[in-house]
Amino acid sequence: MPVHRLARVALLATVFVCAACGLVYELSLVTLGSYLIGDTAAQASITLSVMVCAMGIGALAAKPLRRWAAAAFVAVELALAVIGGLSVALLYASYAWLNVYTGTLIVAAAVIGMLVGAEIPLLMELLQQIRKQSASSAVADLFAADYVGALLGGLAFPFLLLPVFGQIRGSLVVGVVNAVAGLALAFFFFRAQMTRAARRVLIAATVVVACGLTGTYVYADRFEATAQQALFAHPIVWQTRTPYQQIVLTESFSPFGTTDTRLYLNGGLQFSSIDEYRYHEALVHPVLAGPHRSVLVLGGGDGLALREILRYPDVAEVTLVELDPAMIELARTDERLTALNQGAFDDPRVRVVTADAFTWLRGAPGLFDAIVVDLPDPDQTSVAKLYSQEFYAMTANVLAPGARMVVQSGSPFFAPRSFWTIEATLRAAGLRTTPYHVDVPSFGDWGYILAAVAPEPPAAALRAPGPLRSLDDRTLAAATVFPPDRRAVDPEVSTLMRPVILDLQRQEWR
Repeated sequence: MPVHRLARVALLATVFVCAACGLVYELSLVTLGSYLIGDTAAQASITLSVMVCAMGIGALAAKPLRRWAAAAFVAVELALAVIGGLSVALLYASYAWLNVYTGTLIVAAAVIGMLVGAEIPLLMELLQQIRKQSASSAVADLFAADYVGALLGGLAFPFLLLPVFGQIRGSLVVGVVNAVAGLALAFFFFRAQMTRAARRVLIAATVVVACGLTGTYVYADRFEATAQQALFAHPIVWQTRTPYQQIVLTESFSPFGTTDTRLYLNGGLQFSSIDEYRYHEALVHPVLAGPHRSVLVLGGGDGLALREILRYPDVAEVTLVELDPAMIELARTDERLTALNQGAFDDPRVRVVTADAFTWLRGAPGLFDAIVVDLPDPDQTSVAKLYSQEFYAMTANVLAPGARMVVQSGSPFFAPRSFWTIEATLRAAGLRTTPYHVDVPSFGDWGYILAAVAPEPPAAALRAPGPLRSLDDRTLAAATVFPPDRRAVDPEVSTLMRPVILDLQRQEWR
C-alpha cells in the first residue's frame, strides 16, 4: 500500500478512535450525574448542550493552530486524555468533599467539548496534506469515520467499560487510548512537520500522561472508597454498584450499645434500624385493616414491609416486585438485614418477581386484596413514571373488589407540593384517597396515602394481629389531620408526558 494511502487510513482510524473516546466522556458525565444528582433529563441536557456549544468554540479556536497541525493535534489529545480521563474522578471529588456538582460539570463539559471540537479542523488539515481533495469529499470522509466511531463509543460504554472497569477506571482507560492515538498518528506519519525538540517534548508528555493515568487507575478503588465515605456520616460496611443503582450499608454504634444500620440507594437514605419500624408500621398496617388475603408489594426489596405483612396469619400469599435482584439477594443473605426483616423472604407465602413494576403491572396475572407501594422517592426520570397517573391507573386495575392500596408519598413538611401532587395524581386515576402522616426521626414528618376504588375514601383504621410499637387507633386518627400550612393548595397531576413530580422533588429537596 502506498505511504500516502496508508497515512490516510491511519488518520481516518484515528478519527474513529477519537470520536469513540469523546462520546465515552460525554456518556460518563451524563451517567455520573444520574447517579449522584438523580435528575437524568436535566443532567443530560446540561452536559449535551454545553459540550456541543463548546465543540463549536473549540473548532474556531483551532483555526490558528493549523500551521502546526500535527503537534497541535497531539497536544489536544494529551489535554483531552488528562481532563477527560480524570473528569469522573474530579467531579466525584467535587461532589463528595465540596458539595459542588453542577458548576463543576459545566466547566468539565465545556473544556472537554472545546478539545473535542478542536480535533476535526486539525485532522482535516492533516488529511488535506496527505492528498488534496475537495472540501466536501474530505468532510464526508472525516464525518463518516467520526460518526461510526461514535457508535463504537456509545456501545462500548454501557456494555464494556461500565460493567468491566466502572466509571472512574473506564474514563482513565479511554484517556490512555486518547493520548496514545494522538502521538502514534503524528509520530509515524507526520513527524517531518515537527522539530526534533517538539517530538521529544510530545513523547515525554505522552509518557507522563499515560503513567499518570495508569497510576490513578491503580489507586482508583482507594480513591473511590475515600470519596464515597465522605458522603456518609457513618462507616460503610457494604456497598455495590448494580446496573440499576448504588447500594450502600452503613453501621454505627452508640455508647449505649445501640446499633444503627442504614441502607442508602443512590445516596438516598432508605431506612435506619433505629426507627424503621415507625415507617413500616405506618405503611403496612392501615392498608391491611381491609381485605388482605392476597397482597402485592411494589418495591420494598429490603423485606421490612414484608415482615409487617407476614405478621398477619390470614395472609395467604404475598407477591413482591423488585427491580434489582442484588437488593433481594442482600436482604436474603446479609445478617444485618435478615435480623431486621426476620428472614421474611424465606416464608413460603412469599413470591419474589424481579421486574420493573411499571412493565409488570401491564401484564399482572391477577387481582390483589391489598397493594403496598414502597418505592424510592421520584427524584429520577426512571422512578417518576412510578408516580404517574398512568401507573396508578394500572395499579387500580389489579385491585380486587373492596381492596385498598397505600403509597409512600414523601414528606408533607419538607416537600408538601410533591406530597399533595401524589395525592391529586391518585385521585386523577379514579381512586378515593385518605392521606396521613407520622413522625420518623430519620426522615422527619413522613406521609402516606391510602387509596381505593370506592364511593368513599378508605377509613384509616387498625386491625393488627398484635400491639404495634408506634401506632394505635388514636395516633392513627390524629395522623389524618394536617396543619393549615401543610394542606393541599392547587396540586397538579403528574403524568408520563408531564412528570411534574420530578421538578417538584428537585425544587423542594434542593
